[in-house]
Amino acid sequence: MTDTLTIGFLLFDDITQLDFTGPLQVLSRLPGAKVHLVARTRDAVRTDSGPFILPDTTLAECPGLDLLCIPGGFGVDAAMEDAEIVDFVKRQATGARYVTSVCTGAFVLGAAGLLEGRKATTHWRYHDHLAAFGAEPVTARVVRDGDLFTGGGVTAGIDFAFTIAVEIAGETVAQAIQLGLEYDPHPPVDSGSPDKAPDPVRGAVEQRFAPRVAAFAEVVERVRGVGV
Repeated sequence: MTDTLTIGFLLFDDITQLDFTGPLQVLSRLPGAKVHLVARTRDAVRTDSGPFILPDTTLAECPGLDLLCIPGGFGVDAAMEDAEIVDFVKRQATGARYVTSVCTGAFVLGAAGLLEGRKATTHWRYHDHLAAFGAEPVTARVVRDGDLFTGGGVTAGIDFAFTIAVEIAGETVAQAIQLGLEYDPHPPVDSGSPDKAPDPVRGAVEQRFAPRVAAFAEVVERVRGVGV
C-alpha cells in the first residue's frame, strides 16, 4: 500500500446524500487517505435531501485516483448521458486500483462500459437493468469482481466501504474505524430488503418507485443506443 490513498467521489446534482456521505465517513479514516470531491465545476452540488456539498476539484483538474467512487441518486439519469462525466470515469478507471459505486451509481460505470462481463449489484428496484450494460446482476449487499466493487442501495454503501477498508488496510484497521463510528446497527424494524419486507410494504414501495423506474428505463435505452 502506498503512503497516500487518493480517493475521489464523483458528485452531480440530485445524488442521494447517504450514498456519498456513508462511504466518505468510513474511507476518509483509512491511513493515508486523501479525499477529493469531484464535479463538473466547484459550484455547490445539490443532494436529494436538501443539503449542498462543495466540490474541491473539477473533472478536468482532478488528479489520478487510486479509488473512484460513484454514488447514486436521481441525478444518475443525467450523469449517464453526460459525455464529460462518462469520459472522466473512463479516464480515471484506466489507472485506478479500485473502481467502485454505490446504489444506482453503478449505471454511470455501465455507461462508461465498465460493467461488461462483470458481476455487480445496485439498489434492488433497479437491479434488473444492470444486464442492459452487460453486467451479471448479483443479489448481494456488496459485490466484488476484481478491482470493481459495487454496493447495493443507499445504506449498503457503509458495508461497501468497510469491505474496501478490509481489502486496503486489513481487518484490524477496519474494526478500529467501525468502533470509532460505533457502527453496530440494530434497527427497530426488519424490512430492509425485498425478501424481508411484508407484501403490503413491498407493494407500496414498488408502486411509489414505478414512475421513477419507468423514466430511468428510458434513459438506459437511450444510453445503450448511443453506445457511450
